[in-house]
Amino acid sequence: MSDKAFAVLGLFDSPDGLLAAIPRVRALGLGRLEAYTPYPVHGVEKALGLKKSPLAGMVLVMGLVGALSAFLFQFWATGIDYPIVVGGKSPLAWQAYIPIVFEVMVLFATFTAGLGMLLLLNRLPFYGHPVLSSRAIAAVTRDRFALAVEALGEELDVQAARRALEEAGASPVEVVPLPAPDGPYSPNALLRGLLAVAASCLAAGLLTYWGIKLMPVLPPMVHMEDQPRVNAQAPSAFFADGHAMRLPAPGTVARGFLPYGPASREEAAALPNPLPRNAAVLALGKARYGTFCAVCHGPLGDGVPTLTAAYGAKPANLQSRTVREYPDGVIFDVITRGKNAMPSYAWALTEEERWAVVHYVRVLERAQNARDEDLK
Repeated sequence: MSDKAFAVLGLFDSPDGLLAAIPRVRALGLGRLEAYTPYPVHGVEKALGLKKSPLAGMVLVMGLVGALSAFLFQFWATGIDYPIVVGGKSPLAWQAYIPIVFEVMVLFATFTAGLGMLLLLNRLPFYGHPVLSSRAIAAVTRDRFALAVEALGEELDVQAARRALEEAGASPVEVVPLPAPDGPYSPNALLRGLLAVAASCLAAGLLTYWGIKLMPVLPPMVHMEDQPRVNAQAPSAFFADGHAMRLPAPGTVARGFLPYGPASREEAAALPNPLPRNAAVLALGKARYGTFCAVCHGPLGDGVPTLTAAYGAKPANLQSRTVREYPDGVIFDVITRGKNAMPSYAWALTEEERWAVVHYVRVLERAQNARDEDLK
């Protein structure tokens, strides 16, 4: 406890005694008067000279500030900075702003009521009011009434306050000492520290935001934009081979692209056609043959192209005995690898489409080289 006095407190037996004592002590101007009662006493606020609480006015003003702020922000954001047309209405149609205006108004008013009452009017954070440690508090919580002359920014005249209370009828009268200053680990100090950190973070955020707004040519994280890198096909001294782009590891297979298996055409001859010979497969083969093959091999596969005489190459006649005797795997291999002037069509046709073309080539061959049983 401090050597200084926080208040001089006297007890009264009845509310009438308290109300009669207040004007007498107040007239002496010894300090700020405060009454402590076990239940509300009518007229004590007027006797103490307490003004009407400004909390209602604070809530009204901050509610209007919140409503106006929400309205102006929406007006600027959706009507001026980035106009948004909803349902054919004007971007400045204010009716759509009402829900947000109401919510922000309630938010501002609620925070003002709570924080204003606790921090401004009740002077929190102030844990452990000195009167709570007095001897008289036990009686006040039951049936006695207390009047305290509290120090008001300067040292209290303890003797004059004690004499005034005793003359007004208070008994007993005690001196309530001023609590010792808060230590570095007290709740007050910790709360002030947290508030200071929060205020610093808020100030830093606002300064950063407006700094970027006012100086957009100076982004705060240029190292994220200008990172060391190498261009495609550019040399690099970092790797032993001098190339910046890395080759895949030996044996790497891209997902969904298995390498072509047969090493030679002889091995490909043993490949069976995995697709059934049905209407759907033949329709697919016919479509792909007409797109990629008919221009050179002809619609009938007889090696008569649809190109002019300027086309100098001689396409294979798919109706020849040699081609007809090819296994399906050989025709598939030619489509996949290419042969002579014919390039590979693996880039254009999937594996399934290539096998479908093989089926359709067999159909063309059978159509031009019918067997005896086909004529019955």
